[in-house]
Amino acid sequence: MSTAAEVEQPPEGKSKKGLIIGLVLALAGAGGGFYAMYSGAAMSLIGGDSQTAEGDSATTAADDGHGTGDSATPAPNAVGFVPLEPITISLGPRGQSRHLRFSAQLEVAPAHAAEVRHLMPRIMDVLNIYLRALDPHELEEPAALLRLRGQMLRRVQIVTGPGYVNDLLVMEFVLN
Repeated sequence: MSTAAEVEQPPEGKSKKGLIIGLVLALAGAGGGFYAMYSGAAMSLIGGDSQTAEGDSATTAADDGHGTGDSATPAPNAVGFVPLEPITISLGPRGQSRHLRFSAQLEVAPAHAAEVRHLMPRIMDVLNIYLRALDPHELEEPAALLRLRGQMLRRVQIVTGPGYVNDLLVMEFVLN
């Protein structure tokens, strides 16, 4: 039996100090990871976007960012444009006669224009397949053209390879 001298003491509460420190470190790590991905630092470290890393190191002290110094970036007029054939696609069920008419041009370096023209059947194929898979309701959203342009550019860049196509310029996008 216990004596009166032994008074039951409640067990000592575990300190929440470790939990708080762990939470702060987790939030700091998540914030650092977000910043690294958002700024592109992580992609340049793992070799995902070598153009960004090279573009940053190509800026010299004489180049103040206003085009007055020597730079590794090409002049604005050193681009070529490869036109895509217009694409007309029927959308939705057969009962509704809705069509999308699309035409664009690819911005390429003049040295790569012939190679991109050589791959034009594959480029047209990938764009046709992508546009036919779209739901008509997706095309009516306000930001649809920006999203579609990015998706199509990415698909064209996969077909042509890195560094061949710089941009996709939409010339006509008519939904009727």
